[in-house]
Amino acid sequence: MLIERTSREVIIRLPSSVDTTGLQRLIDYLTYKEATANSLATQDQVDKLANEVKKGWWKKNRKRFIK
Repeated sequence: MLIERTSREVIIRLPSSVDTTGLQRLIDYLTYKEATANSLATQDQVDKLANEVKKGWWKKNRKRFIK
Protein backbone atom coordinates (compact mmCIF):
# COMPACT_ATOMS: atom_id res chain seq x y z
CA MET A 1 0.00 0.00 0.00
CA LEU A 2 1.22 3.48 -0.83
CA ILE A 3 -0.28 6.68 0.55
CA GLU A 4 0.67 9.97 -1.07
CA ARG A 5 -0.47 13.45 -0.08
CA THR A 6 -0.48 16.25 -2.62
CA SER A 7 -1.61 19.83 -2.13
CA ARG A 8 -5.09 18.91 -3.39
CA GLU A 9 -5.70 15.26 -2.42
CA VAL A 10 -4.61 12.08 -0.72
CA ILE A 11 -3.86 9.20 -3.08
CA ILE A 12 -4.01 5.61 -1.82
CA ARG A 13 -2.62 2.89 -4.06
CA LEU A 14 -3.55 -0.72 -3.31
CA PRO A 15 -2.64 -3.97 -5.02
CA SER A 16 -5.33 -5.37 -7.32
CA SER A 17 -5.63 -8.39 -5.02
CA VAL A 18 -7.44 -6.33 -2.36
CA ASP A 19 -10.97 -7.56 -1.58
CA THR A 20 -13.36 -5.23 -3.41
CA THR A 21 -16.22 -5.74 -0.94
CA GLY A 22 -14.17 -4.49 1.97
CA LEU A 23 -12.74 -1.72 -0.17
CA GLN A 24 -16.26 -0.59 -1.15
CA ARG A 25 -17.23 -0.43 2.53
CA LEU A 26 -14.19 1.73 3.22
CA ILE A 27 -15.04 4.02 0.29
CA ASP A 28 -18.65 4.31 1.50
CA TYR A 29 -17.38 5.32 4.95
CA LEU A 30 -14.98 7.89 3.50
CA THR A 31 -17.76 9.29 1.31
CA TYR A 32 -19.94 9.63 4.43
CA LYS A 33 -17.11 11.36 6.32
CA GLU A 34 -16.58 13.79 3.46
CA ALA A 35 -20.30 14.55 3.13
CA THR A 36 -20.76 15.19 6.86
CA ALA A 37 -17.47 16.96 7.60
CA ASN A 38 -19.05 20.42 7.85
CA SER A 39 -22.36 19.35 9.39
CA LEU A 40 -23.50 21.10 12.55
CA ALA A 41 -26.20 18.51 13.24
CA THR A 42 -26.09 16.60 16.50
CA GLN A 43 -26.35 12.82 16.60
CA ASP A 44 -29.79 13.19 18.22
CA GLN A 45 -30.99 15.34 15.30
CA VAL A 46 -29.63 12.84 12.80
CA ASP A 47 -31.33 9.95 14.62
CA LYS A 48 -34.68 11.79 14.65
CA LEU A 49 -34.42 12.57 10.94
CA ALA A 50 -33.55 8.96 10.15
CA ASN A 51 -36.59 7.75 12.10
CA GLU A 52 -38.87 10.19 10.27
CA VAL A 53 -37.55 9.02 6.91
CA LYS A 54 -38.03 5.37 7.87
CA LYS A 55 -41.61 6.03 9.00
CA GLY A 56 -42.43 7.83 5.76
CA TRP A 57 -40.86 5.08 3.68
CA TRP A 58 -42.77 2.40 5.57
CA LYS A 59 -46.09 4.21 5.10
CA LYS A 60 -45.49 4.43 1.35
CA ASN A 61 -44.25 0.85 0.93
CA ARG A 62 -46.07 -1.17 3.58
CA LYS A 63 -48.57 -2.60 1.09
CA ARG A 64 -45.70 -4.06 -0.94
CA PHE A 65 -44.69 -6.24 2.01
CA ILE A 66 -47.89 -6.88 3.98
CA LYS A 67 -51.02 -7.92 2.13
